[in-house]
Amino acid sequence: MKNKNQKGFALLVAVIFMSVMLTLGLALASLGYKQELLASTAIESQYAFYAADAGLECALYADQQLDLFDYASHSVATPPNTITCDGVSATQLPVSYSYTTGTNGTLSVSERLSLDSNTHCAIVTIYKYSTPQSPTNFVTYLFSQGFDVPCTTVANPGGTRFVSRGISAHY
Repeated sequence: MKNKNQKGFALLVAVIFMSVMLTLGLALASLGYKQELLASTAIESQYAFYAADAGLECALYADQQLDLFDYASHSVATPPNTITCDGVSATQLPVSYSYTTGTNGTLSVSERLSLDSNTHCAIVTIYKYSTPQSPTNFVTYLFSQGFDVPCTTVANPGGTRFVSRGISAHY
């Protein structure tokens, strides 16, 4: 009579053991998926940061070496020239150029740079303004926002997910 009662017990132990193993397997699979997602996001974040850094370096070179954003040489009718970076000219963003005159003059330009053969994008904004203490002494702020996708995707995302990182400098 003992043999008859022990057959159900073995089946119960087997079902409990399989449930525990299935739960453990699903937990490991979920953890692996999250780790893969985090790793790919970190890579895309790195691409976006490098695009932002490249955009900032191009803007610094254009301002300090080529003097493209010299406040004195521009007016309301003559916006600054666009930056050329990575062999490609930047696109000035719509309504991105502003210039005011007077003792507290300001110059603001935003340009979109296509980088790495149009695989990454950077939007660079240059602000120059004169200080009230010295109207001929200008303070410059550069902001660069890099993206891990082409500029066409940034302009018209259409639900596409992408990563952006920013970097700034002033002098």
